Amino acid sequence: MRTTGAGKILLFLLVFTINGEGLLAQEKREPWLKRRWNKLFHDTTSASASSFTYYPTAAYAPETGVEIGISALQLFRAKKDSTNRLSEIQAFAFVTFNSQYGLWLDNAIYGDKDKWFFLGRTRFQRFPLFYYGIGPDAKKDNHAVVESFNVTARQRVLRKVYKNLFLGPEVDYQLLSDVGFEQPAQGPGFVLPTGSDGTINLGFGAALVYDNRHNVLNVRKGLFAELGFLGYTPGLLSEHRFSSVNVELRSFHPVGKTNVLAWQFVGTFMNGDVPFNQLALVGGDMLMRGYYQGRYRDRNLLAGQVEYRMLPFSFSKRFGAVVFGGASVVAPRIRNFGISNLRFSGGAGLRYLLFPRKDIYIRLDIGFTQESSSFYVFNGEAF
Repeated sequence: MRTTGAGKILLFLLVFTINGEGLLAQEKREPWLKRRWNKLFHDTTSASASSFTYYPTAAYAPETGVEIGISALQLFRAKKDSTNRLSEIQAFAFVTFNSQYGLWLDNAIYGDKDKWFFLGRTRFQRFPLFYYGIGPDAKKDNHAVVESFNVTARQRVLRKVYKNLFLGPEVDYQLLSDVGFEQPAQGPGFVLPTGSDGTINLGFGAALVYDNRHNVLNVRKGLFAELGFLGYTPGLLSEHRFSSVNVELRSFHPVGKTNVLAWQFVGTFMNGDVPFNQLALVGGDMLMRGYYQGRYRDRNLLAGQVEYRMLPFSFSKRFGAVVFGGASVVAPRIRNFGISNLRFSGGAGLRYLLFPRKDIYIRLDIGFTQESSSFYVFNGEAF
């Protein structure tokens, strides 16, 4: 689901689980309330069976007012074979009392025997964002509010070329339309950035991925590494010419029977006439939790985080916790990266084991920075 942003308060989280096997027979034998209780707290779905869960959410944020939504998660294994990797499709839809709305889709789908790997995310939304400017010196108390309709869709279609190694094409579509750029009420205004009047861009490229994880939503041991390139060219549904190179490493190390030490490194390097909405961003629900997504943005970014997971506690079968910390830096050019521009974040979170046989948790995180704090609710771990 979408994360709660800075200043947002989670009002409720209600989870219902529909198992992929024996549903009709169970409904005939048990009262409705007991069925719901068992589906939530006593999941007995086998590791190979598909599962579907959904839950309504409500929240409040200064930029949106009251928000209501529904999140859904589909889990399955190709041909219902537990030796195949666990695939997941997540969806989240929301509306606000200020006529804002959105639909988010995320997918990590493995084919039979892991021959194919489809990895991507899609966003449709009309939602305000805060624009603090570009660069590492962007000021906290001076931001514009950008209203727009936004579509983003990034997909990789990867074929296994060697054990755990995938290669294939990558496509990225970005639409920013109906843009309203409201300058700060106080303080100096911004020079309008590239793309401030709306933009559309379609990028093509390739991705090389090494992935030996078996459960994308909760990795206890393994390595994920990605090197990707995207190029955007006018005339091919793009209004701007630019390119990006993306590097990511994720490593997971078991500690004892149930604990995990995980770390992540991300690098983004861009050249050309890059629209402001496609610059590398600091913040959000996955990396640098605690910062508003886009608190810092620029052409180049280096970021990393470390997380220690207790899944579950030694004294509980369903509840766990994590602690995490991260650092990041942005720069207009690679040679401009500087230690003085490093930004730090940290936090902790609670976990609830929703699917015991699939080892899937719901996470509730709170991230802190020297500027603010933010709450996040999501299916699966941040990375």
